[in-house]
Amino acid sequence: MLSAEQLVKITSAGTISIPKDFRKYLELQKGGYVKISMEGDHLVIKKATIS
Repeated sequence: MLSAEQLVKITSAGTISIPKDFRKYLELQKGGYVKISMEGDHLVIKKATIS
């Protein structure tokens, strides 16, 4: 079961890791791409397809 939210730590380089269950649900693979946008005070991450 996919949880609605998870706490993720930001590294000193400013990177975050997408939790495994989220990656699995969205079928994100190593080397894949996501789109990041702002909606108010929220970051929105969407699966991206590069063709």
